[in-house]
Amino acid sequence: ITDYLKDGENTLSVTVTDPSDTGNQSKGKQKLKRGGIFYTPQSGIWQTVWLESVAKEYIKSIKITPDIDSNSVHIAVSGIESGEITIFDGDKLMLKTAFSGGKASIPFADYTLWSPEQPKLYDMQVTAGEDTVKSYFGMRKFGLMLDTSGYMRLALNNQPYFHNGLLDQGYFSDGLYTPPSDEAMVFDIQTTKDMGFNMLRKHIKIEPLRWYYHCDRLGVLVWQDMINGGDGANNLLLGATAFVGGKINDSRYSLFGRSDAKGREEYYIDTKRTVELLYNTVSLALWVPFNESWGQFDAIKAYDFVKELDNTRPIDHASGWFDQGGGDFKSLHIYFRPITIGKDDRAIILSEFGGFSVKVEGHIYNLKRSFGYRKFKSLESFENAYHKLYEQSVIPNIKQGLAATVYTQITDVEDEINGLITYDRAVIKVDLDRIRELNKKLTL
Repeated sequence: ITDYLKDGENTLSVTVTDPSDTGNQSKGKQKLKRGGIFYTPQSGIWQTVWLESVAKEYIKSIKITPDIDSNSVHIAVSGIESGEITIFDGDKLMLKTAFSGGKASIPFADYTLWSPEQPKLYDMQVTAGEDTVKSYFGMRKFGLMLDTSGYMRLALNNQPYFHNGLLDQGYFSDGLYTPPSDEAMVFDIQTTKDMGFNMLRKHIKIEPLRWYYHCDRLGVLVWQDMINGGDGANNLLLGATAFVGGKINDSRYSLFGRSDAKGREEYYIDTKRTVELLYNTVSLALWVPFNESWGQFDAIKAYDFVKELDNTRPIDHASGWFDQGGGDFKSLHIYFRPITIGKDDRAIILSEFGGFSVKVEGHIYNLKRSFGYRKFKSLESFENAYHKLYEQSVIPNIKQGLAATVYTQITDVEDEINGLITYDRAVIKVDLDRIRELNKKLTL
C-alpha cells in the first residue's frame, strides 16, 4: 500500500462481503437459517488482521520440512535468496548456518522426536537483509505402513500409531467462530489430552494459527478438513444413497451442487492456500479434502492435488459416504448401525461415529429443540453407553485392522448436545479418570 499513503494520518478499511450459504463459495457449517447440524453464520472478519511494515526486500514466507530419515531439516525461504538460519533448544544455541538460493538442508542429528507423548519443539530464526523471522519446528514423520499382521496403519516416526480422537467443530458459545480467548483454545486442547485422546479432527474450519501452536506444544495430533462449498446439491438423494451404502461417482457435479465451474476452481485455490498456511504445523497429521457429500467433486483429483502440494502427510480423500476407491483410507461414518469395518488394502479409519447426546440443565443453547444420534436422560446412562460402545464395538475392531477413531464430538454446539463437554465449556459430562483408563486401551 506504500504508493497510496499520504503524509499525516491514513485510514485503512478492510471490507468483507459474505453470502453465507446462499453462495457456492467455501462456507463451512454456517447457515442463515441455522438449526440441527448447521450453526449461526458469521459475517465479516473473525480472525486476526494485521498490517506490517517491511523492507523493500523481505522474507515473504518460510517452509519447514523435518526429515528424520536423513536427520536433517529442510528450509525454503521465499522473498530473499540468502541469509542465516539459527536453531535453538530453549535458550541453548544448537547451530547457525548460512543459506543461499532460498533453500537450506541442515544436518540436525542431536534431537528428540516430536510425539503426543513428548511434544518437543525447537525454535528457529531466519535472518536475511534487514528482515528477521522467528518460528519453530518439531522433528517428526507422518505416514502409513503395514503392521506385523498385514494391516495398513497410520505411522508416526516410522512406527504404527493409533489415532484416537474427537470431532472438533471449533464453535464457542461466546464467540461463535472466534475463540473468545487464548485460554478458551487451550481449554479444549488440554481437556482432550486430560481425557486420554491424542487427536482432534478440525471439522470444516480453519482456526487461528495460535490454536495450531497450542496443539504443537501440548501434543495433540490434528486432522484438518478443507472447507466445503457448492450450492444446490440433491441432499435427499445423496443422504438416502449413503444411508443404504450406495455409491455415486462424484464427477456428477449437479448431484453434489458443483455445477459451477468457477466454484470448483475456487475450491482448488482455497485448498492450496490452506495447505500453504498450515504446512509448518508440527501436529497436523492428515488432510481431509471432502466430508461426506458436502461440495464433493472429483475427489481422486483433489487427492492428487493435495499430494502434489504436500507429500509428507496422508490424505482422506472422501471422509464417509462417497468413497471413490482411492486415497490412503477407507473412511467410515457409522452412527445408525453396528460398527463393522470390513477389509481393504488402504488403512481403515472410523472418521466419525458415536454422537450420543444428553442434556445438562442450565447449559443448553436451545430449550425447545435438540439434536443427537442417540439420546440419554442422565449423565450416568450417557457415560455407561459411551464406555459400552468402545468396549464392545470399537476396541475389538483394532485387532481387525481399525487404524483410527473420531468420536462425535468434543463439545455441544448450539442444538447439538452430543459433546463430551457442554457448549459453554462449564460441564465435562464424563469422569476424567474413567475415560482416561478407557483410552489407554485404544492403542496398537
